[in-house]
Amino acid sequence: MVQEADITQIIELLHELSCDRKVPRNVRSVIDDARKELARTEENLPTKINTTVSMLDEISNDPNIQSYTRTQIWNLVSMLEAIESEVDV
Repeated sequence: MVQEADITQIIELLHELSCDRKVPRNVRSVIDDARKELARTEENLPTKINTTVSMLDEISNDPNIQSYTRTQIWNLVSMLEAIESEVDV
């Protein structure tokens, strides 16, 4: 299923961001929590996406992150929202 492949790719990108030492520790922690939320199997996909988007949106406003990291977060949010719109259809 395309959505599962996309979710797996997003989880991998979140993992890369959470391991990046240039990202502040508190932001890495939230990114790792978002990755774990997305990887959970107990929740349905729209709920996981909404929770993850909310977490990423909150940290994207952190003044301590670099603009490149912020852009990566926004791209991940866009990818998640695209998947969510496919699920809703």
